[in-house]
Amino acid sequence: MKIALLTLGTRGDIQPYAVLGQALKERGHQVTLSTAKNFESLILSYGIDFVPVEADFQAILDSDEGKKMMKGNPFAIRRNLNTWIYPLITNSLIEFYKLAKESDLVLFHVKTLADSFADQFPEKMIRASVLPIVEPTREFLNPSFSGLPLPKFLNRISYTLSNLSINLLSKPIGKFRTEFDLPKKFKVPKVKNIYGLSSSFLSLPKDFSSQSTFNGFWFGISNDTLSNDILEFINSGEAPLLLTFGSMPFKSKFDLQTAIIKLTEQLNTRIIVVKGWGLDKTEKLDNNPKIKVINSAPYEKLFPLTKAVIHHGGIGTTAECLRAGKPFFICPILHPIGDQNFWGQLAYKQKIAVKPIPVSKMNEEKFISSIKELLTNKELYKNAVQIKMLINSENGIEKTIEEIEKNHS
Repeated sequence: MKIALLTLGTRGDIQPYAVLGQALKERGHQVTLSTAKNFESLILSYGIDFVPVEADFQAILDSDEGKKMMKGNPFAIRRNLNTWIYPLITNSLIEFYKLAKESDLVLFHVKTLADSFADQFPEKMIRASVLPIVEPTREFLNPSFSGLPLPKFLNRISYTLSNLSINLLSKPIGKFRTEFDLPKKFKVPKVKNIYGLSSSFLSLPKDFSSQSTFNGFWFGISNDTLSNDILEFINSGEAPLLLTFGSMPFKSKFDLQTAIIKLTEQLNTRIIVVKGWGLDKTEKLDNNPKIKVINSAPYEKLFPLTKAVIHHGGIGTTAECLRAGKPFFICPILHPIGDQNFWGQLAYKQKIAVKPIPVSKMNEEKFISSIKELLTNKELYKNAVQIKMLINSENGIEKTIEEIEKNHS
């Protein structure tokens, strides 16, 4: 089959689809992934075809205006709608639609807004997700709003907020549909939902559609290897902690570098720190024998060699912790809006992580105290190993491909 994968966002929104695309290609399908042009080298490294769109979300987030929008500044959002956001949406939809038309099957991330042309060929559209933020359920609050103190009776209603995007963005969507002589008024059809999520971590809601499946995480194996200097640091003592806050920009109310130094001293531990947009300055950490600062590394090879992980709570990083059997401490950057707190709370309830604390509510004392619990709570380590065995027996990629091929071969 000729299969199109459509996705947008940061690396955490892109890599799972590249992993899935690579596996589909190995199965004999012709696979093309379309996303922002800045991910070209990443996509091509997986050996699949690439169609770029002008939608560099990471550049937007890194700009002054983007940072204002991320903080929910209504003036910044309104100021950039017509000049920046709307053209980006229209242009990406045009590229996605052209690729979708010529493909036999289309798997799409909800962020692409491909729902806005699914009415043209619903039979070949599959909403492929790693986040359960669109399909309503009574069992849990929309993960995107898990930081809000909403009562349980609003669980199902909370999903309508995610689904408002088609209405709120009617202007750029209308412009796109006019480009291809499609009627401006349309109804989003019901399509199959395939989730790259483990039911061992989050149970499939009983009130989900019969067309919805949790098939397991979409894990891949990177061709990258751990550098000698990283391996030398790991092997020079007890397994180190690892800290990574992903690619999202953030600011903390306390000096994170100083706190990292203090935790190595007070807790007698070592730590690997992965640099990122929120932690791009690490001059205080350099040349400290207990601290290794790195730019990047393949997580599936690095995490198993660490003791525990401190991270921002993205589902991709969370999944890698589960895969490696390592307990963790989630410090959500996106809060109260965003799914990071959802995964942190879920892991805390299952006793494989300490209680999450948003970066915006963190201080040095809470940071070090939580990490002390992370290092010393033996129950976390026992439970992390148990869920690792369940996760690694699921074969998420294989089950996802079987589900894709079931009705479309």
